[in-house]
Amino acid sequence: MIRPFQPVQPQARAMLGIGFFVLFVGVWSIFTFGGYVPRHFLVDPVTMLGDGWYLLTQRNFLYDIGMTVWRVVGGFTIAAAIGVPIGIAMGTYKPIEALLEPFVSFARYLPASAFVPLLILWAGIGEAQKLSVIFLGVFFQIVLMVAGSVAATRRDLVEAAYTLGASDSGVVRRVLLPSSAPDIAEILRLVLGWAWTYVIVAELIGASSGIGYMIINSQALMATGQIIFGIIVIGLIGLISDFLFKSVNRWLFAWRFA
Repeated sequence: MIRPFQPVQPQARAMLGIGFFVLFVGVWSIFTFGGYVPRHFLVDPVTMLGDGWYLLTQRNFLYDIGMTVWRVVGGFTIAAAIGVPIGIAMGTYKPIEALLEPFVSFARYLPASAFVPLLILWAGIGEAQKLSVIFLGVFFQIVLMVAGSVAATRRDLVEAAYTLGASDSGVVRRVLLPSSAPDIAEILRLVLGWAWTYVIVAELIGASSGIGYMIINSQALMATGQIIFGIIVIGLIGLISDFLFKSVNRWLFAWRFA
């Protein structure tokens, strides 16, 4: 019997996760090999792997993957480096929150994809434009989520620090930051996934490399297998980065996950 919040053993967790992937591929194979789905609509897994091998060996797809990863890491890093300090300031000081929160809340609803024509006009079709799309897509989310995490710090810890003689800056350094650091790290892990959605948008227009560039070219050729392979590659890279991010977070904040 499964109970709420009942822990799962690591081996069982791995088997369940792998089992669902096997089930997914099995259903995909039944529909494609069985002829239930037109071939131009959805290719079978074997054909998809063959198209992927062609991309890797004949079309220099590894370079496209590297460019996409670089853009995601670059845009996300810039957004985090600027957004986290601003979010901490907003969560800590109410006047700063009153000043910035209305605009940040407004800006986070603006779709980054809508800025692509303007960014091409302002920054051209080079890397600056693509990094800017990713930056706009995740920056305001980071700011608000970090601010909310810092603002949720237990007030009794803050009051205890003041009682023990801590200064304002000491409260920030010794209470607010250590208390919210695990949550901020988790926020960054989640937002990194959003960055992957925006890099494809950035590469669909005015790009000469990248996974999104390959996908749009494959669409023109009706190469469904190549499109699916590109999507799966994005998912695999995202899954690996998510596991790495989670492992680093558990190592840095082992006391939180004990």
